[in-house]
Amino acid sequence: MRELELKYGCNPNQKPARIFSETGDLPIEVLNGRPGYINLLDALNGWQLVSELKAATNLPAAASFKHTSPAGAAVGLPLDEVLKKIYFVEKNLSAVATAYVRARGADRMSSYGDFAILSDECDEDTAEYIKREVSDGIIAPSYTDKALEILKSKRKGSYLVLKINPDYVPPAIERKQLFGVTFEQQRNDIKISEDCLQDIPTKNKIITANATRDLLIALITLKYTQSNSVCYAKGGQAVGIGAGQQSRVHCTRLAGNKADFWFLRQSPQVLNLPFKADVKRPDRDNAIDVYIGNESEDLLNDWQKVFTERPKKFTDEEKISWLKNLRGVSLASDAFFPFGDNIERAHKSGVEFIAQAGGSVRDDNVIETCDKYNIAMAMTHIRLFYH
Repeated sequence: MRELELKYGCNPNQKPARIFSETGDLPIEVLNGRPGYINLLDALNGWQLVSELKAATNLPAAASFKHTSPAGAAVGLPLDEVLKKIYFVEKNLSAVATAYVRARGADRMSSYGDFAILSDECDEDTAEYIKREVSDGIIAPSYTDKALEILKSKRKGSYLVLKINPDYVPPAIERKQLFGVTFEQQRNDIKISEDCLQDIPTKNKIITANATRDLLIALITLKYTQSNSVCYAKGGQAVGIGAGQQSRVHCTRLAGNKADFWFLRQSPQVLNLPFKADVKRPDRDNAIDVYIGNESEDLLNDWQKVFTERPKKFTDEEKISWLKNLRGVSLASDAFFPFGDNIERAHKSGVEFIAQAGGSVRDDNVIETCDKYNIAMAMTHIRLFYH
């Protein structure tokens, strides 16, 4: 198949809409549902991300995409009991399922209505987890019979299921049109590997094996995240992604706040919230987000809707105390840090390892700030802007 008609473009009024290949068959096959324009942008961006993650880590990888940027990305490492609880997992899962659970769990609010991306075959574990979540579609290289049956039953049979040809290699030159003008450039096929982390100008030059893995995850995630962008990673997954900001420090703050929320969800105050048994997962996610945030009184004043009893307020002092336990976080940036304020903010979220392009006229200030906190920082000399 060389052409596929879509429901509509970015918006329902943008018809007709289609995708087509000028050089051969399309690399995707629709197994169920009917795709839209944004669905396919998410699917194809996400597939590139997870393919590179798997190649870099030798682990199954997954991503949760929304509006052409990842809400989360991860590899298939086991979950501890706390992560199982905050990700709503009741049993041990396959590696590919765990990768998706981690990817979706990084920022469950943003992943609501996501597009699921898998580097490996979708199995029953993964399909069962996706079936109970609010998701718009999935792309994977293959599906077990049982997994496909489960996914086809989702959303009254309309859930979008795409199969990608894992051997497909796109042309070296890519093009797109804007306002009737065609843009052309070399596809960004630069490889992200441990070789990118060899130039370490800071006093602390020790980047652990786990940190190396997490920095690669963060860098590859940024390669497919709308710029400017910054990514925090820990334990084999992104834990905070700041995308599409005009100021880099705003990216760092946004991603850092998401990383903080991810860790605050693991605090006793949140784990022990007295939810009513019939409260659905999205409503729990919303309630937790408000409870952790600065407008918790809105929730606590109307607590009867979701709780069996009124929880105690999660005070700022308690949050700060808990966040002091967040350590060993890795951070990557899609371009250089122009000021040391980015490092100051990163330190507040437990960052101990950094990868960034380097090349700012203020590199000395950034290095000095890293040394202030004993942070090991690698300069990759690779810019990863994506638009």
